[in-house]
Amino acid sequence: MSEPGFLAVCAAVLVVAILYSSVGHAGASGYIAVMTLAGFAPEVIRPAALVMNIAVASITATQFARARHFSWSLLWPFALLAVPLAFVGGRMALPTPVFKLLVGGVLLASAARLLAKPGADAETRSPARGVAVGVGGVLGLLAGLTGTGGGIFLTPVLLFMRWAQTKQAAAVSAVFILVNSLAGLAGSLSADRAIPAVTWPLVAAALVGGAVGSYLGSQRLDVTVIKRLLAIVLVVAGLKLVFA
Repeated sequence: MSEPGFLAVCAAVLVVAILYSSVGHAGASGYIAVMTLAGFAPEVIRPAALVMNIAVASITATQFARARHFSWSLLWPFALLAVPLAFVGGRMALPTPVFKLLVGGVLLASAARLLAKPGADAETRSPARGVAVGVGGVLGLLAGLTGTGGGIFLTPVLLFMRWAQTKQAAAVSAVFILVNSLAGLAGSLSADRAIPAVTWPLVAAALVGGAVGSYLGSQRLDVTVIKRLLAIVLVVAGLKLVFA
Protein backbone atom coordinates (compact mmCIF):
# COMPACT_ATOMS: atom_id res chain seq x y z
CA MET A 1 0.00 0.00 0.00
CA SER A 2 1.25 3.52 -0.84
CA GLU A 3 2.09 5.97 1.95
CA PRO A 4 -0.86 8.31 1.13
CA GLY A 5 -3.18 5.29 1.12
CA PHE A 6 -1.93 4.12 4.51
CA LEU A 7 -2.27 7.63 5.95
CA ALA A 8 -5.87 7.66 4.73
CA VAL A 9 -6.46 4.37 6.58
CA CYS A 10 -4.96 5.89 9.76
CA ALA A 11 -7.23 8.93 9.40
CA ALA A 12 -10.26 6.69 8.99
CA VAL A 13 -9.25 4.72 12.10
CA LEU A 14 -8.97 7.98 14.06
CA VAL A 15 -12.48 9.05 13.04
CA VAL A 16 -13.90 5.61 13.89
CA ALA A 17 -12.24 5.73 17.32
CA ILE A 18 -13.73 9.17 18.09
CA LEU A 19 -17.24 8.08 17.15
CA TYR A 20 -17.20 4.71 18.90
CA SER A 21 -15.42 5.82 22.09
CA SER A 22 -17.93 8.64 22.59
CA VAL A 23 -20.57 5.95 23.26
CA GLY A 24 -18.33 3.67 25.35
CA HIS A 25 -17.22 1.39 22.52
CA ALA A 26 -13.71 0.72 21.24
CA GLY A 27 -14.44 0.52 17.51
CA ALA A 28 -13.42 -3.00 16.46
CA SER A 29 -16.25 -3.42 13.97
CA GLY A 30 -15.36 -0.06 12.43
CA TYR A 31 -11.65 -0.91 12.25
CA ILE A 32 -12.53 -4.22 10.64
CA ALA A 33 -14.64 -2.42 8.04
CA VAL A 34 -11.87 0.12 7.29
CA MET A 35 -9.18 -2.55 6.93
CA THR A 36 -11.43 -4.74 4.81
CA LEU A 37 -12.16 -1.86 2.42
CA ALA A 38 -8.42 -1.07 2.30
CA GLY A 39 -7.66 -4.63 1.19
CA PHE A 40 -5.88 -5.89 4.32
CA ALA A 41 -5.48 -9.67 4.55
CA PRO A 42 -7.89 -11.51 6.89
CA GLU A 43 -5.00 -12.80 9.03
CA VAL A 44 -3.99 -9.18 9.66
CA ILE A 45 -7.42 -7.74 10.36
CA ARG A 46 -8.56 -9.64 13.45
CA PRO A 47 -5.42 -9.31 15.62
CA ALA A 48 -4.93 -5.68 14.56
CA ALA A 49 -8.55 -4.86 15.42
CA LEU A 50 -8.20 -6.54 18.82
CA VAL A 51 -5.04 -4.59 19.71
CA MET A 52 -6.70 -1.30 18.70
CA ASN A 53 -9.74 -2.33 20.70
CA ILE A 54 -7.64 -2.92 23.82
CA ALA A 55 -5.91 0.45 23.47
CA VAL A 56 -9.09 2.47 22.96
CA ALA A 57 -11.14 0.52 25.51
CA SER A 58 -8.48 1.22 28.15
CA ILE A 59 -8.78 4.98 27.60
CA THR A 60 -12.56 4.90 27.31
CA ALA A 61 -13.03 2.84 30.47
CA THR A 62 -10.76 5.21 32.39
CA GLN A 63 -12.60 8.33 31.20
CA PHE A 64 -16.06 7.00 32.01
CA ALA A 65 -14.89 5.63 35.38
CA ARG A 66 -13.38 9.00 36.32
CA ALA A 67 -16.73 10.59 35.53
CA ARG A 68 -18.28 8.07 38.01
CA HIS A 69 -20.45 6.21 35.53
CA PHE A 70 -18.95 2.73 36.06
CA SER A 71 -20.67 0.01 38.12
CA TRP A 72 -18.69 -3.10 39.11
CA SER A 73 -21.83 -4.83 40.42
CA LEU A 74 -23.42 -4.49 36.98
CA LEU A 75 -20.34 -5.62 35.06
CA TRP A 76 -19.12 -8.77 36.81
CA PRO A 77 -22.09 -11.10 36.09
CA PHE A 78 -21.83 -10.30 32.38
CA ALA A 79 -18.03 -10.73 32.40
CA LEU A 80 -17.97 -14.00 34.38
CA LEU A 81 -18.51 -16.34 31.40
CA ALA A 82 -17.74 -13.77 28.72
CA VAL A 83 -13.99 -13.71 29.34
CA PRO A 84 -13.28 -17.47 29.07
CA LEU A 85 -15.66 -17.82 26.12
CA ALA A 86 -14.01 -14.86 24.36
CA PHE A 87 -10.73 -16.78 24.68
CA VAL A 88 -12.40 -19.85 23.16
CA GLY A 89 -13.89 -17.77 20.35
CA GLY A 90 -10.51 -16.15 19.70
CA ARG A 91 -9.04 -19.59 18.97
CA MET A 92 -11.80 -20.45 16.51
CA ALA A 93 -12.21 -19.45 12.89
CA LEU A 94 -15.73 -20.36 11.85
CA PRO A 95 -17.60 -19.31 8.68
CA THR A 96 -20.79 -17.81 10.07
CA PRO A 97 -22.66 -15.98 7.26
CA VAL A 98 -26.15 -16.79 8.56
CA PHE A 99 -25.21 -15.81 12.09
CA LYS A 100 -23.76 -12.53 10.83
CA LEU A 101 -26.99 -11.79 8.99
CA LEU A 102 -29.03 -12.41 12.13
CA VAL A 103 -26.79 -10.34 14.37
CA GLY A 104 -26.57 -7.58 11.78
CA GLY A 105 -30.36 -7.49 11.63
CA VAL A 106 -30.58 -7.16 15.40
CA LEU A 107 -28.13 -4.27 15.37
CA LEU A 108 -30.04 -2.46 12.63
CA ALA A 109 -33.33 -2.95 14.49
CA SER A 110 -31.71 -1.60 17.66
CA ALA A 111 -30.46 1.44 15.76
CA ALA A 112 -33.94 2.09 14.35
CA ARG A 113 -35.43 2.04 17.84
CA LEU A 114 -32.83 4.46 19.17
CA LEU A 115 -33.39 6.83 16.26
CA ALA A 116 -37.16 6.69 16.76
CA LYS A 117 -37.06 7.11 20.55
CA PRO A 118 -33.76 8.68 21.63
CA GLY A 119 -35.15 10.47 24.67
CA ALA A 120 -34.00 10.70 28.27
CA ASP A 121 -33.10 7.66 30.36
CA ALA A 122 -35.93 5.70 31.97
CA GLU A 123 -35.87 4.20 35.45
CA THR A 124 -33.63 1.13 35.58
CA ARG A 125 -33.75 -2.24 37.33
CA SER A 126 -31.01 -4.75 38.12
CA PRO A 127 -30.80 -7.86 35.89
CA ALA A 128 -31.16 -11.32 37.40
CA ARG A 129 -27.64 -12.64 37.88
CA GLY A 130 -28.28 -15.92 36.07
CA VAL A 131 -29.64 -14.06 33.06
CA ALA A 132 -26.71 -11.64 33.08
CA VAL A 133 -24.18 -14.50 33.25
CA GLY A 134 -25.86 -16.31 30.33
CA VAL A 135 -26.13 -13.18 28.18
CA GLY A 136 -22.52 -12.30 28.93
CA GLY A 137 -21.34 -15.77 27.92
CA VAL A 138 -23.06 -15.56 24.54
CA LEU A 139 -21.67 -12.09 23.91
CA GLY A 140 -18.17 -13.15 24.99
CA LEU A 141 -18.13 -16.04 22.53
CA LEU A 142 -19.39 -13.72 19.80
CA ALA A 143 -16.70 -11.20 20.71
CA GLY A 144 -13.96 -13.79 20.30
CA LEU A 145 -15.36 -15.14 17.03
CA THR A 146 -15.70 -11.72 15.40
CA GLY A 147 -12.57 -10.03 16.75
CA THR A 148 -14.61 -7.43 18.64
CA GLY A 149 -15.12 -6.79 22.34
CA GLY A 150 -18.84 -7.53 22.43
CA GLY A 151 -19.82 -4.07 23.64
CA ILE A 152 -21.60 -3.34 20.37
CA PHE A 153 -24.14 -5.95 21.50
CA LEU A 154 -24.04 -5.38 25.29
CA THR A 155 -24.93 -1.68 25.21
CA PRO A 156 -28.25 -2.12 23.36
CA VAL A 157 -29.15 -5.02 25.67
CA LEU A 158 -28.46 -2.91 28.79
CA LEU A 159 -30.51 0.00 27.44
CA PHE A 160 -33.47 -1.90 26.01
CA MET A 161 -33.82 -4.12 29.08
CA ARG A 162 -33.52 -1.01 31.24
CA TRP A 163 -30.65 -2.54 33.19
CA ALA A 164 -28.56 0.65 32.98
CA GLN A 165 -28.79 4.29 32.03
CA THR A 166 -26.96 5.50 28.95
CA LYS A 167 -23.63 6.64 30.40
CA GLN A 168 -23.53 3.75 32.87
CA ALA A 169 -24.12 1.34 29.98
CA ALA A 170 -21.27 3.02 28.08
CA ALA A 171 -18.91 2.70 31.06
CA VAL A 172 -19.76 -0.96 31.70
CA SER A 173 -19.49 -1.79 28.00
CA ALA A 174 -16.04 -0.18 27.80
CA VAL A 175 -14.65 -2.45 30.53
CA PHE A 176 -16.53 -5.45 29.06
CA ILE A 177 -14.86 -4.74 25.73
CA LEU A 178 -11.44 -4.42 27.36
CA VAL A 179 -11.51 -7.77 29.19
CA ASN A 180 -13.03 -9.63 26.24
CA SER A 181 -10.55 -8.14 23.78
CA LEU A 182 -7.65 -9.18 26.01
CA ALA A 183 -9.07 -12.71 26.21
CA GLY A 184 -9.76 -12.82 22.47
CA LEU A 185 -6.24 -11.65 21.65
CA ALA A 186 -4.78 -14.25 24.03
CA GLY A 187 -6.82 -16.93 22.25
CA SER A 188 -5.67 -15.70 18.87
CA LEU A 189 -2.01 -15.64 19.91
CA SER A 190 -2.30 -19.10 21.45
CA ALA A 191 -3.38 -20.35 18.02
CA ASP A 192 -0.05 -19.10 16.61
CA ARG A 193 -1.42 -15.92 15.05
CA ALA A 194 1.14 -13.10 15.40
CA ILE A 195 0.41 -9.38 15.75
CA PRO A 196 1.29 -7.80 12.38
CA ALA A 197 3.76 -4.87 12.33
CA VAL A 198 1.25 -2.65 10.53
CA THR A 199 -0.86 -2.66 13.71
CA TRP A 200 1.20 -0.14 15.68
CA PRO A 201 0.73 3.02 13.55
CA LEU A 202 -2.99 2.21 13.48
CA VAL A 203 -2.98 1.87 17.28
CA ALA A 204 -1.45 5.34 17.57
CA ALA A 205 -4.25 6.82 15.46
CA ALA A 206 -6.87 4.92 17.45
CA LEU A 207 -5.43 6.16 20.76
CA VAL A 208 -5.74 9.79 19.71
CA GLY A 209 -9.32 9.27 18.53
CA GLY A 210 -10.20 7.30 21.66
CA ALA A 211 -8.91 10.04 23.95
CA VAL A 212 -10.99 12.70 22.18
CA GLY A 213 -14.17 10.66 21.83
CA SER A 214 -14.24 9.22 25.35
CA TYR A 215 -13.70 12.68 26.87
CA LEU A 216 -16.61 14.08 24.88
CA GLY A 217 -18.88 11.12 25.67
CA SER A 218 -18.15 10.92 29.39
CA GLN A 219 -18.18 14.62 30.23
CA ARG A 220 -19.57 16.80 27.44
CA LEU A 221 -22.30 15.12 25.41
CA ASP A 222 -25.83 14.73 26.74
CA VAL A 223 -27.78 11.48 26.76
CA THR A 224 -29.81 12.20 23.62
CA VAL A 225 -26.69 12.98 21.58
CA ILE A 226 -25.00 9.81 22.81
CA LYS A 227 -28.05 7.72 21.82
CA ARG A 228 -28.01 9.28 18.35
CA LEU A 229 -24.31 8.51 17.99
CA LEU A 230 -24.88 4.98 19.26
CA ALA A 231 -27.56 4.50 16.61
CA ILE A 232 -25.05 5.55 13.92
CA VAL A 233 -22.50 3.11 15.34
CA LEU A 234 -25.08 0.30 15.31
CA VAL A 235 -26.04 1.06 11.69
CA VAL A 236 -22.39 0.95 10.61
CA ALA A 237 -21.74 -2.30 12.47
CA GLY A 238 -25.01 -3.87 11.32
CA LEU A 239 -24.45 -3.05 7.66
CA LYS A 240 -20.88 -4.31 7.93
CA LEU A 241 -22.10 -7.66 9.29
CA VAL A 242 -24.93 -8.00 6.78
CA PHE A 243 -22.91 -7.12 3.69
CA ALA A 244 -19.41 -8.35 4.65
